[in-house]
Amino acid sequence: MDIEIKQLLTDDISLFTDLIYLFEHVFEMENFQIPSQKHLQSVLDNKDFFAIVAIKDNRVVGGLTVYILHQYYYEKPLAYIYDLAVSIQLQRQGIGKRLIDFTNTLCKEKGYEEVFVQAEKEDEHAVDFYRSTNAAEKDVSHFYYSFI
Repeated sequence: MDIEIKQLLTDDISLFTDLIYLFEHVFEMENFQIPSQKHLQSVLDNKDFFAIVAIKDNRVVGGLTVYILHQYYYEKPLAYIYDLAVSIQLQRQGIGKRLIDFTNTLCKEKGYEEVFVQAEKEDEHAVDFYRSTNAAEKDVSHFYYSFI
């Protein structure tokens, strides 16, 4: 399959927007309202954020977003994969693994300590996918405080 994997640059706002719409579709986000282009550009310009996309036939068919977390215990930062999705009709064809491999290589080259990602235990497909990428697994509970 002819797929290009690339890191988005600050001028790739249209590809970033396409990635967000892909997330909306794959994650079945009801009543989603995309933020303004100005806001999305500020996210893409943030040095502690990056996005990787998979492109097939000039269309974004997969991608992931990463936040960089600077540590106070160590000098090397961590990379947190926040979202990862592949078009439903192209899932289970290796695109997600290529996105992970690309991200891991990039982060290793940049000298990051590690890349990590969370998956809800109930999301068996996601858990199985991350297990298939040879990631170390740690059983943790995720707590959050919502202000919406």
